[in-house]
Amino acid sequence: MTEPSHLGNWCPPEWAIEAIVTGRHDDPFAVLGPHGGETGRIGLAAFLPDVETVEAVDRQSGEVLGRFSRLHREGFFFATIPGTTSTPYRLRLTRGAASWEIEDPYRFPSRLGGLDRYLIGEGSHRRLYERLGAHPTEIEGVPGVSFAVWAPNARRVSVVGLFNAWDGRRHPMRKHPGIGVWELFIPGLGEALYKYELLAGDGTLLPLKADPFAFGQEIPPGTASRVHGLPSHGWSDQEWMGQRQQAQARSAPISIYEVHLGSWRRGEHNTFMGYDRLADELIAYVKDLGFTHIELLPISEHPFTGSWGYQPIGLFAPQDA
Repeated sequence: MTEPSHLGNWCPPEWAIEAIVTGRHDDPFAVLGPHGGETGRIGLAAFLPDVETVEAVDRQSGEVLGRFSRLHREGFFFATIPGTTSTPYRLRLTRGAASWEIEDPYRFPSRLGGLDRYLIGEGSHRRLYERLGAHPTEIEGVPGVSFAVWAPNARRVSVVGLFNAWDGRRHPMRKHPGIGVWELFIPGLGEALYKYELLAGDGTLLPLKADPFAFGQEIPPGTASRVHGLPSHGWSDQEWMGQRQQAQARSAPISIYEVHLGSWRRGEHNTFMGYDRLADELIAYVKDLGFTHIELLPISEHPFTGSWGYQPIGLFAPQDA
């Protein structure tokens, strides 16, 4: 490990570097990203395995602001650059002849506001689905995905997926003490499969966990969560809503057809039918039999079709029927 004292007024201590490299630090934002700035210079720390060199460059001009020193053989880098903790920068990386630039996830602020944190801590937040889960969004004009999960007894939580080789050391999340929420914005990420890697309170590495607030799930037998985001839908059912009260009157006839969409009927080559095709075929079939209502068995994503939906792994993720 390189002695860091000559690299600026702020530099993470060796124990913190070792904790980041081994995936044991419970507060990565206290180490990674920009720090300091009181003297007109900031320290930048980044953990980037399999990278040979790192530079901080101006986001507008591309001018090199500082070159990183490797402080740990596993890929912990540090540099000082002029500016403050709000100075916009990107990281320019090299490996062999390849060179590319990325945004630093640890320079972005929290997406959770003070009211969100208060209501979550109080247990009275009524729109948790807008804050927890994986949300495609923009922060400071940079597109990416904002992740948040409630894990109050965890020592460390990370987002993992193919985008980081399922390596829990690469994207550890921000801890919000007192409310049990962990959060991270990963810039540049689009639709992807992901899970959470957790260290238990005693330091035990737990099996990977799907996101309980995921809005999409991997098709069984896979169990990973899928970045999807909240859908927006333009409703056009005004005519039906106008006559719903009459159709649902206590004196109106009722005969219910219960159905599990995934096993009621299959498409070509035993594939699942889409919702549009199901609507066309199922409604005509039910009306022909004389039923007045359809009751759907659970449509939340589940790993085994034969369970008819009674073992869901994604309560916020409708099944891809």
